[in-house]
Amino acid sequence: MSVETVVFHGLPRADAATVDARIRRAKAALGGRVVILGHHYQREEVYRHADFHGDSLQLSRAAAQQEAEFIVFCGVHFMAEVADILSRPEQASILPDLNAGCAMADMADMPAVQRAWDELSTVLDPDEAVTPVTYVNSSAALKAFCGAHGGTVCTSSNARKVLEWAFARRGKALFFPDQHLGRWTGHQLGIPLRDMPVWDPTQPLGGLTPEEIHRARILLWKGHCSVHQMFQPAHIERWRAAHPEGRVIAHPEAAFEVCAMADAVGSTDFIIRTVKASAPGTEWLVGTEINLVTRLAEEVRKEGKSVEFMSPMVCMCSTMFRIDPEHLADTLEDLAAGRVVNRIRVDPDTAALARVALDRMLAVS
Repeated sequence: MSVETVVFHGLPRADAATVDARIRRAKAALGGRVVILGHHYQREEVYRHADFHGDSLQLSRAAAQQEAEFIVFCGVHFMAEVADILSRPEQASILPDLNAGCAMADMADMPAVQRAWDELSTVLDPDEAVTPVTYVNSSAALKAFCGAHGGTVCTSSNARKVLEWAFARRGKALFFPDQHLGRWTGHQLGIPLRDMPVWDPTQPLGGLTPEEIHRARILLWKGHCSVHQMFQPAHIERWRAAHPEGRVIAHPEAAFEVCAMADAVGSTDFIIRTVKASAPGTEWLVGTEINLVTRLAEEVRKEGKSVEFMSPMVCMCSTMFRIDPEHLADTLEDLAAGRVVNRIRVDPDTAALARVALDRMLAVS
């Protein structure tokens, strides 16, 4: 896919320029009343307007530090929830398109997690033996669940530190919703794969025996990211054959086999920093979302570095892609006109418990 196709998504250049100008005018009219947060996976024509860029951990910190009246989150729903939880009550967290969700986050909902906790209680006392850890890619309700049960939140940047924190308190962790991040992080901590069984929420007792639960160090929720699920060991093998001196870097949401074959594994921010810090002329195969890879390739090309997307099939975060320039322009123009649209509100009780879990994460990060 060409850079132009990614950037303009079918819009003629004149129309794209018109929308871009609308965004700039509305943002200028709002001045310091608005701050725009942009995730690394966001499309370029939206990303360029963000005041702060980053991965989930960086943007969580940014959301907690803002003074602006309006926090416009160019990401997905759970990110805007985090901004609402960490910001002050008088601030408004806004998502330009309410349809920008996260399929992975939807793989673990409150009824399923509560049922898992109840089933675990037939085998052991989960509040004594198990620390619930939710990936930030989850609903506010699940963050609140973790807050209520001595647990916490993690991102791909801090998952290792968070699990170390969890194990210092209880012997086991229930990790949801992404099994791959949990498995890779556990592997980094020296936990054998056999001690990290998958909890299938569609099966009684997660499809596990009481013996397997007692032996487990991490119970991995059966969830995944559809983008990172596409990357396969065969993609790395073919690329290495053509680029024997090249390096491979992957996000830990990719399958264990992919991460094990990579030269480096880490968060989106880690990927960006590692590629930018590499020597001129380095060739990279990158296993993460296409918008980040395309942007990174453009930024390092002048140094003679090449960056290629790992999968032969183009796959973007389709829900985040819903945040397009038109939605951003409309949102900012509405705010400039005194209309607050698409505000994300987390109810106070849920927010209070979710804040407990998020503060635990921020304290160890």
